[in-house]
Amino acid sequence: MGSDIIRVGIVGANPQQGWASTAHVPALTQLPNFAITAVCTTRPESARMAATAFGAAHAFTDARQLASHPEVDLVTVAVRTPAHLDPVLAALEAGKHVYCEWPLARTTKEAEMMASAARDAGVTHAVGLQARYAPAVAYLRDLIAEGYIGQVTSVDVIAARGKLADGQIAPSAVYTLDVDNGASTLEVAGGHTLDLLQHLVGEITDVTATLARRRLRYTVTGTDSTVEATAPDHVLLSATLADGAVASVHVYDGKVGTPRTHIEINGTRGDLLLTSAGPGGPRGVQLGDLVLRAARVPGGDWETLEVPDRYRTVAAPIPVTAILSVAQLYHQLGEDIRTGERRVPDLETGLRVHRLLDAIRLSADTGTRQAVR
Repeated sequence: MGSDIIRVGIVGANPQQGWASTAHVPALTQLPNFAITAVCTTRPESARMAATAFGAAHAFTDARQLASHPEVDLVTVAVRTPAHLDPVLAALEAGKHVYCEWPLARTTKEAEMMASAARDAGVTHAVGLQARYAPAVAYLRDLIAEGYIGQVTSVDVIAARGKLADGQIAPSAVYTLDVDNGASTLEVAGGHTLDLLQHLVGEITDVTATLARRRLRYTVTGTDSTVEATAPDHVLLSATLADGAVASVHVYDGKVGTPRTHIEINGTRGDLLLTSAGPGGPRGVQLGDLVLRAARVPGGDWETLEVPDRYRTVAAPIPVTAILSVAQLYHQLGEDIRTGERRVPDLETGLRVHRLLDAIRLSADTGTRQAVR
């Protein structure tokens, strides 16, 4: 194996379910400069099964052993959010590069610990905010920067997911209903959507927010059991951006009609509209296919914009946008590891999003406008 190959160990490599098998593995297998060499799950039998399924030479049940193995250069942490802290710290202590899924951590304090450890380790690190790497998003960002719609004046966002619309929740997702686990509507759909908004039009400086819990109990799929939700399922906020533009954002779960994400960016010379589509569309902007439209004639109709091929940085023909976005994030991470640049969203980026979520919670709790740290 050549020295230019980045050897990846995946923590949370369940071969039967989960984001690792759904996106990380399909993405990595399309990248010639990456190889999956190790996997880690909680049980020996599932670890061996994952190693066989993914072609990894090494199987572990201990994330520290995976991180310390000499044939692992990059540790991908794709377990549930409450379990992110220990494997991330183990990888950083071992001097390995890190890719941690979003939400970065259960709490901002844990995110601060990770970011501090990453600074001390001096390695390259990334957080899984892959919506930035969808070709339509990269093209949209360039259009805005080039002044295609003039000066941005406002942003309107609706991110309505179909999750929980039937009043049921899968056993594997029950933990997302617990506010203490840091993986609810606010952190997952809210974090991805708000990070994308800031990536496109600049940082949010202050917010007025409301959090609501409108559905209180859910039936666990395949059982007669019910579970109480303690986390909010509606996030509503008005915000000011660094350049003075304003934003209105509503993120929520339980959409019975057609779920969708709709990000409309309004400018002095026109408007741009990004919408989710395809099979992944109901699950959020980070998972759906994305359609980009523009309107630059007063009172005119929306025109669909074709995304130039140059915004596909991965040569492999990956038809699923969510997998392509993850692959393109890995591609840039590989370039950062090779060159020492810092272009991917990293653990510091994740920490900043956590601090934005803190401001939203505080605004909702106090009923006052809050500055973002």
